Amino acid sequence: LNNLTSNTLSIGQILKLPTSKVEQSTVNDYLIYTIKPGDNLYNIARKYNTSVSEIVRLNNLPNNNLSIGQQLLIPTSSSGSSNVSSTYTVQRGDSLYSIARKFNVSVSDITRLNNLAGTSLSIGQQLLIPSSGSSNSGNTYVVKSGDNLYSIARRFGVTVDSIKSKNNLKSNLLSVGQTLII
Repeated sequence: LNNLTSNTLSIGQILKLPTSKVEQSTVNDYLIYTIKPGDNLYNIARKYNTSVSEIVRLNNLPNNNLSIGQQLLIPTSSSGSSNVSSTYTVQRGDSLYSIARKFNVSVSDITRLNNLAGTSLSIGQQLLIPSSGSSNSGNTYVVKSGDNLYSIARRFGVTVDSIKSKNNLKSNLLSVGQTLII
């Protein structure tokens, strides 16, 4: 799993551990991503607003070859590209127009940044959101394992209702990896 050539470990070295067959889970400030058919480092890096070189470095990859089922650590916060402010997970009822309005950006900017061929979206699809340069878009936060709306609201000094309102949440249920506007 770690492509180790010996039993020698170094202090601070990050090791991947086998886990249950969970698509994604969060460990500290990293997302554990399981490789699916069609994945490549470039697309994964774009999806999570990081760089291929950062994924390679973090996982001590000897090359860019990936195997289906292989797990990679992905940083959940990265300086990334300066024109990307966040990722957004498509929710039921979302459209490109409603997402663009929520982040104060244009539909064409979202379409271009995500290389979308049409306007169809899938629930759970992750979209890169360009920075708007506007303070109206607020901070974003990626939900980690163990988070709930109350703990996130306390962390940022806001109310649960304001988070629910800004994110059009109908319930208090959150998903690991979900991006919230704070």
